[in-house]
Amino acid sequence: MQITDGLVQHIDQIETLKAQGKYRESKEIVERLLLDYTDDYRLYEELCDIYLFLGDHAKAHETILVARGLNPESATGMYLLGYLSVTQGNFTEGIRLLEQANALFPNNPEILRNLGWAYTVTGKGDRGVFLLKRALNIAPEDPLIMEDLAVALISESQSIDEAEGLLIRAGKEHRIAELKALMHL
Repeated sequence: MQITDGLVQHIDQIETLKAQGKYRESKEIVERLLLDYTDDYRLYEELCDIYLFLGDHAKAHETILVARGLNPESATGMYLLGYLSVTQGNFTEGIRLLEQANALFPNNPEILRNLGWAYTVTGKGDRGVFLLKRALNIAPEDPLIMEDLAVALISESQSIDEAEGLLIRAGKEHRIAELKALMHL
């Protein structure tokens, strides 16, 4: 189904509400729109994202499967399912999907952050650090990227000073001692 200009405006409104932390309001709009646009995968992707913000991974997973059934080639759908796969410990599938999303939507800092983190936790820390540094170059003020990169640097016993600086910039200086102790540094 072709998205109408009116639906594009609603999706913009949903994005604005999510950016303001108004997840329940954005969810209500998506649910209302789904009554008229039941086969629009983008609305299901929006709903999945909202469920993630609300911490309901089961509903997010269920919803993204609907979106992927409607459009398996959507980079956003690949990213969301890849993210969910990683959070559920299915790293092979998560990396596969995140790599596909990255190929379709290159230089997206969120895709790169999650891909870098997935590589880091699967023992491919050099690749993880590389991707996380790339993500930080694109979004230099993103505290989530800073924190993930710091943890990756510490876990790889790379630049501990750089990791500490990133944690301080991210407002997570309380994690420095915890991570050093965990890594026996």
